[in-house]
Amino acid sequence: MSGKLKSHLSIGIESKILMLRDKRVMIDHDLAALYGVSTKRLNEQVKRNLNRFPENFMFQLTLAEKEEVVANCDHLSPLKFSAYLPRVFTEHGVLMLANVLSSKRAIEMSIEIIDVFVRMRKVIATHRDLASKLEKLEQKVGEHDADIHEIIKAIQQLVIQEQKPKRRMGFHHD
Repeated sequence: MSGKLKSHLSIGIESKILMLRDKRVMIDHDLAALYGVSTKRLNEQVKRNLNRFPENFMFQLTLAEKEEVVANCDHLSPLKFSAYLPRVFTEHGVLMLANVLSSKRAIEMSIEIIDVFVRMRKVIATHRDLASKLEKLEQKVGEHDADIHEIIKAIQQLVIQEQKPKRRMGFHHD
């Protein structure tokens, strides 16, 4: 797979990764398209191998979750009138799904999908690290603000004292 095609594919995959139940998941409809099989075929294989898909690998959406996903993801509008509730797969479920489908394309796509999940984790970790560093910096600046305020007050008092008329020393005859 060429670098340009792989990059374009990664961007397409990233847009299909959703956050549901505090997990990053991909919906069966999107995975079927990436793996080059029908959603029905994909779900048939899952049913035949249900013991390979514990809840931390795959779960079925509730009706409310399905409606929310369809409302928020334009590319999933065909699911609006579907009678079935879609399944979603976590990163581990994606990998297991490739093993169950065992086609060359499924294996290649699962590797690409896993790479995208890994990159996303790194980006999120970087953002958390930056947020933590920014918070620490804000705390330090906050501590220094009080010190700077005290210094400014002291300088202002010195300036005020300098501006008062000074008494001349010695004997003066007016």
